[in-house]
Amino acid sequence: MFKIAVLISGGGSNLQAVIDAVEARRLNAEIGLVIADRPAGGLDRAGRHGIPCCLLNRRELGTDLSREILNRIPDDTDLIVLAGYLSILTAEFTSRWEGRIINIHPALLPEFGGKGMYGMRVHEAVLKAGKTVSGCTVHYVDSGVDTGRIIGQSTVEVLPGDSPGDLQERVLEQEHRLLVDSIERIINTISDNRAV
Repeated sequence: MFKIAVLISGGGSNLQAVIDAVEARRLNAEIGLVIADRPAGGLDRAGRHGIPCCLLNRRELGTDLSREILNRIPDDTDLIVLAGYLSILTAEFTSRWEGRIINIHPALLPEFGGKGMYGMRVHEAVLKAGKTVSGCTVHYVDSGVDTGRIIGQSTVEVLPGDSPGDLQERVLEQEHRLLVDSIERIINTISDNRAV
């Protein structure tokens, strides 16, 4: 069975999309662990579905956070999914999991990415720049911030009079779909490679 670990920082709606896809058997996988870097509603979601989860508080662990996460992730994990995860992982962490760690970002990278560009800040920046199209990106994680190879993108129209919240809501719907689609593609690719 393909095993996924999910890192979160918030309410976990992207996590829920993955849980739903696993439970509906759309994804031939299991979520083996959910880790949050701060108190997060996503831990409650994981708990309600019987998924092992833990809180590794970034404020308490500081620079040891990545090392502690690295120690917790089971060796048989096939893919780490950053689903609204806000802490920056160390180069040691990303190199250890190179090619097996992905992130969902609420913009069309390479625009509106990098340190400090997350959540509502991204949507505010898109509107301030006068963009007519926004969206989301799933990409592999490397030692940079939002710089890894792009797996897929999905677009939404920026409508006249949009508030950052309006735009966030439409982009989030696409995030849920794109994240599951991307994981499915990765599972299929790895399964095909193992069959050869």
